[in-house]
Amino acid sequence: MSITGNEAEQKGYLETTLDQEGARAQPFQTGKVFTFALAHSIHDTYTAFVAPILPVLIENLSLTKTMAGALTIFTQLPSLFQPFIGHLADSVNLRPFVILAPGITGIMLSLIGVSPHYVIIALLLTIAGFSSAALHAVGPVMAGHFSGDRLGRGMSFWMVGGEVGRVLGPLIIVTALGYLTLPQIPWLMIGGLLTSVLLYFRLRNVGDLAPRNGNGLSIWAAARQMKPLLLPLTFVLIAQGYMSSALTTYLPTFLTDEGANLWFAGVSLSLLEAAGVAGALLAGSISDRLGRKLILLISLLSSPVFMVVFLWMKGWMQIPVLLVLGFSSISISPVIMALVQESYPENRALANGIYMALGFIIRSAMVLVIGMIGDHLGLRTAFYVSAVLMVVGIPFIYLLPDRKSNPVPGG
Repeated sequence: MSITGNEAEQKGYLETTLDQEGARAQPFQTGKVFTFALAHSIHDTYTAFVAPILPVLIENLSLTKTMAGALTIFTQLPSLFQPFIGHLADSVNLRPFVILAPGITGIMLSLIGVSPHYVIIALLLTIAGFSSAALHAVGPVMAGHFSGDRLGRGMSFWMVGGEVGRVLGPLIIVTALGYLTLPQIPWLMIGGLLTSVLLYFRLRNVGDLAPRNGNGLSIWAAARQMKPLLLPLTFVLIAQGYMSSALTTYLPTFLTDEGANLWFAGVSLSLLEAAGVAGALLAGSISDRLGRKLILLISLLSSPVFMVVFLWMKGWMQIPVLLVLGFSSISISPVIMALVQESYPENRALANGIYMALGFIIRSAMVLVIGMIGDHLGLRTAFYVSAVLMVVGIPFIYLLPDRKSNPVPGG
């Protein structure tokens, strides 16, 4: 029996509605969500090695700031494949990517300090980038699968995992550089390899996590369907991504240019990321109740103020401001992730992959722009520009589509 277009639409709507009702009925499975957050944490511990080691690479290889900043682009380029990974993840169980990612990325990032040529470092970072792209396209959706009706909380767990990694990474690499020689740094890869083994045993009994609700949309059809979200979101991501890139990529270099030693610069980055842990944990959960747009607005209003205050301060006086700045500027990532996934529940992995690819592309472009401004006008000027761009992004928050479900009541 044939099915008319209206009947097909009604059938698809009914399936989506039933899936959303099923998601609301599921409890928040803390242990499973924590496991995926752990994978994210260990993985991002290694990717956080890059920014603190840039001053060393600049000195050893005689790099300009633009060349040094461009190294981070090689970890971002594979993000172009995230929509394809997400599309595949809507029908195939890609759990092995979560298991293997910490080991692969750990190997690649532990070798950059002993690589004698710029090209070799770029190759290692590109391989790590593919590992990172797979994890970041699939991991949030897997965590969301076990979050039930607390998607904002689940994305907070996921983002907190990454932020913890970005706190530990700078501390580990600057401490290692203080006590080990560069040829000994590759020993750090052991942590990533052991984590992959641990994740295998933790996740081997988890069933097939391919979403039940993939509707077979092509990548291009999904992108067209997401147009009302992607257009304003692009400008929000540019506004937020510039400041995020300035802080997380160039903060150690900025501080060393201002006279700080490498240890202080690395610790400052860790403290910034530590504050981001608290911000990410709270923002996603609060946005479940108060709405995504309000949290985005608060972040884009407050972060420029704290950036300007940070640039006015000197030495240890910068630390408390960095804590507040990390809390306000990094906190919105789980909010945006939740907004994307709840806007397209029938293709969460594909939608998340498209969003992640867009975000990584924007941040990569911002890294180059900041580096060029830093080479010609100084990083202090580049940081001031980030405060201006944050303010410019505020009107686009109001153009984002409203969430499809009501805020979760209660605690």
